[in-house]
Amino acid sequence: MKKTISIAIIATSLLLTGCQSAYYGAMEKVGYHKRDIMVDRVEDAKESQEDAQKQFSSALEEMQALLNHDGGDLESAYNKAKDEYESAQDAADDVTKRIDKVEDVAEALFDEWQSEIGEISKASLRRNSESKLRETRRSYNQLLKSMRRAESKMPPVLTAMKDNMLYLKHNLNAQAIGAIKGEFTSLQTDISGLIKEMNKSIEESNKFIASLEGN
Repeated sequence: MKKTISIAIIATSLLLTGCQSAYYGAMEKVGYHKRDIMVDRVEDAKESQEDAQKQFSSALEEMQALLNHDGGDLESAYNKAKDEYESAQDAADDVTKRIDKVEDVAEALFDEWQSEIGEISKASLRRNSESKLRETRRSYNQLLKSMRRAESKMPPVLTAMKDNMLYLKHNLNAQAIGAIKGEFTSLQTDISGLIKEMNKSIEESNKFIASLEGN
């Protein structure tokens, strides 16, 4: 669970300075450790992927409505499709930002964990902590790989959408719509693959969060 409004205020003010080490230090002083931040950021990344799934699906639906347009205001249908494409682009950007934030706190968490293991004097406790660190790293690396794989499928889809939107912008008529219908099946397949990869990443996120909260 995320903490109180005071923590949110501290987080916002420190993030604006761009100094992550100061941010982590200040958050720790109010009882909000890197592990907690890690859980929250993985949750945020997962939610951004869920939002992106919905947005890409909505963009696909509006493009399909445009391609099936059979009268009325063609420009209005185009504008709806264009707006959904732009929202999909924003959603993709947010996914990347969220994953980057997960990477940042993961590096800080693992560096701190490794350093503090050296301060444990009892050998059995030290070995146990080292084992947990290795296990958490493996789980995290699998999560990150899944997130980045899903992320990598977004740019080609967005490029195809942009190409279609620009083409239609310059040739907004029934003939132009007919010209891009052949590409629509490929776009559907690409978005279906994207959503499938995001589902895998979301599953990995849930597993990783459960493993962190269980330690």
